[in-house]
Amino acid sequence: MEPEAAATTTTTTTEASPAGPAALSCFSFNQDCTSLAIGTKTGYRLFSLSSVEQLDQVHESNEIPDVYIVERLFSSSLVVVVSRSKPRQMNVYHFKKGTEICNYSYSANILSVRLNRQRLLVCLEESIYIHNIKDMKLLKTILDTPPNPTGLCALSINHSNSYLAYPGSLVTGEIVLYDGNHLKTVCTVPAHDGPLAAITFNSTGSKLASASEKGTVIRVFSVPEGQKLYEFRRGMKRYVNIGSLVFSMDSQFLCASSNTETVHIFKLEHLTDSRPEEPPTWSGYVGKMFMAATNYLPSQVSDMMNQDRAFATVRLHFSGQRTVCTLSTIQKLPRLLVSSSDGHLYIYNVDPQDGGECILIQTHSLLGSGKTGEDPGNDTELPLPQSYAATVARPSPASTGSTVPGYSEDGGALRGEVIPEHEFAAGPVCLDDETEFPPIVLCRGSQKSQAKRP
Repeated sequence: MEPEAAATTTTTTTEASPAGPAALSCFSFNQDCTSLAIGTKTGYRLFSLSSVEQLDQVHESNEIPDVYIVERLFSSSLVVVVSRSKPRQMNVYHFKKGTEICNYSYSANILSVRLNRQRLLVCLEESIYIHNIKDMKLLKTILDTPPNPTGLCALSINHSNSYLAYPGSLVTGEIVLYDGNHLKTVCTVPAHDGPLAAITFNSTGSKLASASEKGTVIRVFSVPEGQKLYEFRRGMKRYVNIGSLVFSMDSQFLCASSNTETVHIFKLEHLTDSRPEEPPTWSGYVGKMFMAATNYLPSQVSDMMNQDRAFATVRLHFSGQRTVCTLSTIQKLPRLLVSSSDGHLYIYNVDPQDGGECILIQTHSLLGSGKTGEDPGNDTELPLPQSYAATVARPSPASTGSTVPGYSEDGGALRGEVIPEHEFAAGPVCLDDETEFPPIVLCRGSQKSQAKRP
C-alpha cells in the first residue's frame, strides 16, 4: 500500500538567528500533510502540497512578526498563533476572513499547541490545558506535570478518542497516556530508559511511537494498552537528536528525521500470533538455533539482535540542521517530504515494495519563488525552526497578561478576551460549514468561558 500522509503533526521552533529578516522561525506540515507552513521574522506563509513540480503559496502575511507557533487545523480556516512579543497569549483566527475569533492568556510561556476536530491543547513547561475546540471552553488543566522545557506532547488527530501523550518524567522515558475526551489518565508507558525526544500517534490513535534523547531506538506501543509492538534501531555508532517522528496514514510505515544526513523509514510488518513452519533446510535450522541463542544472552544484547532496521533511507546533502519529514501520496504516488531549516522542501520517491535508497526528484525554495531543481546549491544556512501551518490574521487588540479578567494563578488559563462584534468582517464567523471546519459555535465574539480548576 502507498504511504499516505500521516495523521499527526510535528512542530519545530527555533531561537532568533542573525540570518536576516527572511530567516525561518518555524515550519511544519499540517495534520494530513496537505499543506506546509513556514514562519519568518516578518510573517509567515502557507503552501499547498498537491503537486511535485509546483509549490503553490496559498497565503502570506507580514502583519504579525516574530511568530514562533502557528498551527492550522487540517486545511480549514482555523489558525492558532503565538508571537514572541506575547509568548503567554494564544490567538485563534479565521485567516480567510482576516478576523480574530478569541484569545487566551496563560500563567507561563506557551511551548506548543496541538489540535484536532474535538480538542485544542496548550502545553506549558509544567502544565497542559485542554479546550473544547467547538467553543474554546477550558475543560481541564493538568497541573504539576514533570518539567517539559521543549513542550513535547502529541495529540491523536482521531477526534473519536483524542488521546494525549506527554512525558511522565524528566529523567526517564516514561509516557503518560491521557484520554482527552473523557478527561482521565489511561496508563503510563515505560518507553525508554532516558528522557523522551519525540512521541507521535498514528492516524487512528491506536499506535504510539517514541524515541529518547539518544535517538538510537524507536519503539511503537499499542493504544490504549501501552504494550510494545515494534522496536526499530536507527543506528548504534552515535547519538542523534530526533527532529520528527511520523506514521504514514495507513500505519504501515514510520519515518524519522534527525540532525544527521540520514532519514529513516521503518516498515511495520503485520503482527501474527504464529509464524508458518519453515521447510526443513540447513539455513532454516541455523536460523532457529540463532534465535534460540538470544534467550541466553544479556537482555541488552538480545534486544539489539531482535531490533528491525530501516526499510528505506534518504541521504541528505547536509547534516546538523533541523528537519521535519512526512510520508504522503502526491499525484497518486508515495513520496517522502523533508522540510529543512535551510529554507528548502525536498521531495523523494519511495518504493513501498522494496524500499532501499529514496530518489530525490524535486527541491523547492521556501523563501524564493518556486522550485530550484534537484540540487539547491550552497545557499546560506538558515536558522532552526519549529511550528506549522502559517496564515494571515489581523493583530489582536493590545492586552496585558495578568491583568485580563478571569486570571487564576493555580487554575490555569485566563478568560479569553471577547472580540467585539463590530470588529468582525461582514457576517458572523460561523465555522460550522464543512468547507470552513471546525464547527465553532463561537460566533460574533460570544465566548465567555472561565478557567476551570482541575
